[in-house]
Amino acid sequence: MKRLLLISSLLLITCIGMAAQDPKAKEILDKVSNINRNFKTIQIDFTFTLNNPKTKASETNTGWVALKGKSYRLHMPALGMDVYSDGKTTWSFLTASNEVNITEADPESDAALNPANLFTIYEKGFRNTYIGEENVAGKPSFVIELVPEAKKEYTKVRLYIDKSKYEINKAISYNKDGNAYTLTLKNMKTNQILADDFFKFNPAKFPKVQINDMR
Repeated sequence: MKRLLLISSLLLITCIGMAAQDPKAKEILDKVSNINRNFKTIQIDFTFTLNNPKTKASETNTGWVALKGKSYRLHMPALGMDVYSDGKTTWSFLTASNEVNITEADPESDAALNPANLFTIYEKGFRNTYIGEENVAGKPSFVIELVPEAKKEYTKVRLYIDKSKYEINKAISYNKDGNAYTLTLKNMKTNQILADDFFKFNPAKFPKVQINDMR
C-alpha cells in the first residue's frame, strides 16, 4: 500500500485554464511553461520524500524520469517499480515479482505530482498565488502555491522555481491525510535523443514476466 501511495502521488493532469490566477504567479509560470515546451525531451534525477509530522513517518527514495511529449518513463529502484507510458498505454513493471500491469493512460488522473506534466501543473483547475522567495539548495527561488478548485486528495501544491533559469527545482504536495510529498529535482538534461520505444515496455527483454492486461 505504501508503494502505491508513493507512486500515485506522482500522477496529475495538464491542460490550459485561466481562472483565478495571481498575475505575478501567472507571469512566472508562463515563462516556465514556455521554456520547457521548447525542449524535445527532458531527463531529470529526483529525490522523493514522504513526511507526516503527526506520525513522524519519513521515507526518501531516489529515481529519474524521462519526458517526451505525452510519453514518460519513471524509474524508482528503491520501490521496485518502473513505469512506462507512451501517452496511450501505461506499463507498471514490478521488478521484485517480475510482473507488469498494463492500463490505459489516464490524462484525468487525480493524483498529485505527475512527472510527465510537472511543468504545466498550474494550467487547469488551480488557483495560484505568489508567496515570495526562498533559497533551495543555495538557489534563489520563487515560491508559488497552487490550490485545487475542485475537491482533491491533496489540499495544495507548492512550486519552487529557480529565479535565474525558470526551472522547477522542488514541488511539495500536501495531502488531506497529513502526508506531505516532496519532489526535489536535479541534474536536468534536455534534448537528448530518446526513441519512442524507450517509453514502451518490451516483454521480450524480461523472460517469464507475468503480464496483467487490465485495459
